[in-house]
Formats: sequence, C-alpha cells, structure tokens
Amino acid sequence: MKKEKKLKILVTNDDGYFSDGIKAIVKELSKKHIVQVVAPDREQSASSHSLTLNHPLRMTQIEKNWYTTDGTPTDCVMLAMHLLYKGKKPDMITSGINHGGNMGDDVTYSGTIAAAIEGSILQIPSIAVSMANYEPGTPMERAAKYLAKVIKVYDSFNLTSDTFLNINLPLDNGKAYKDCRFTKLGFRHYKDVVIHKPDPRGKSYYWIGGRPKWKMTKGSDFEAVHSGNISITPLTLNFTDTEKLAELSQLKIKI
Repeated sequence: MKKEKKLKILVTNDDGYFSDGIKAIVKELSKKHIVQVVAPDREQSASSHSLTLNHPLRMTQIEKNWYTTDGTPTDCVMLAMHLLYKGKKPDMITSGINHGGNMGDDVTYSGTIAAAIEGSILQIPSIAVSMANYEPGTPMERAAKYLAKVIKVYDSFNLTSDTFLNINLPLDNGKAYKDCRFTKLGFRHYKDVVIHKPDPRGKSYYWIGGRPKWKMTKGSDFEAVHSGNISITPLTLNFTDTEKLAELSQLKIKI
C-alpha cells in the first residue's frame, strides 16, 4: 500500500481561531500532515477578499504552530506566507470548516472562500469547506475526516493552480453522508431589508438583513446539500465571459 504523502498545510478560517470547525480540522489533519494555523482572533464572516491596508496588523502565537491575527482571512494567508513560510509555499491551504454553508452567490461575500482565493492567486492548491445549516455544538469530526479523504485523493482531480475546491457538507445528523456530487454554483434571491433606528443619543444606525430564498437548480450546490449529499464545486478566479468576449470582438462598435 502506497504511503500517504505528508503535506505542509496552512489552515485558516473566518469564524475565528476558537471555532469548532477549525479545531476539528487541525486535530484530524495533524495526524498525518504538518499543520500551521493562522486564523482571525474574532469572527470575520462576510469579510470577502478584503486586505487590511489602513492600520497595522498584529499576529500572536497562542500555542505551537497556532497563531491569531486581528485581520481578515486574506490577511492571515498573507502573514503566514511572509512570516511563517518566509516565501516558501505550503503544499496546501484549507479554509474552514465554516459554521454555515458557502454556496451560490454567497461565495462572493465569504471570508472562508477568500482565503482559498488568496491561495489560488499564490498558486497553492486550496480547499474551502463549510457545513450548511450549522447549529452550535454540532459535531465537526466527520466533516474533518471527509476533508482529509479529499486531500488524500486531491491529485486525482488534476486541477490547475487557477482552480480551487469549494466543499459544502449537509448538517451532521449522526447518519452517514449520502453521496458526493460535483456541482455548479446555485442561486438564491434576497429580499433585502435595511432596518433604520435611532441609538440612545438620537443618531441613526442601520442593520442590513433579509430572508433569502434558494432556487432549486438542477446540478447546483444547494440542490446537492438540500438532498443530503456533499457538494464539491470547482471554482476559478477567471471572471471573463469568454463567449461574450468572442462576440464583442466581432462587433464594430464605436464608442
């Protein structure tokens, strides 16, 4: 039997270094790999691919191979590369396990996805992983073991460095996962609400909310997870609409 390769893996997330998801990942991956953790010192959900430029960052070691920063997930990857790996790339970056799904349009807001995006930009194989419908106290161990299995067969996917994986698992209800499906991004409609209220000093504040409604699209990440299956979506940073580009290139438009 071929021995599994020991990888140098950078682990981060957007829920914070104290989250159940990242603890489960570190515990599982450390069994066979060399793991370094750089994670936010507070929740950074919906921070997207933001990079901190307007104030200095701090990085604090809390135990061996485990650091926190007061920045975003993207900051975590950047600091890890320069301060821990010193320009030498890790073999892989994993981000998560996020407490809640990252499917469809939500990938544009997600700090979990952003860390994988940064890894892809740096030409490092990267995986973002989330548990949909997460409830506080839900066991994350089986999800972490599943990630370890994906890492074991990662080379079989034959991905280029421009592509990373986005994994969404259904809520762990104690039963075995049904199956794994390779999916496309889904779509959901938001009925946005902006609540306007005065604070105790009479100044206005606003709270953005709303109730989303998923569209049940065949072959989508949401359809897979809703059916109790695991969704794996290959994502790429190339936003170019190649079909439209070809069409526009043939048009003689004067602007």
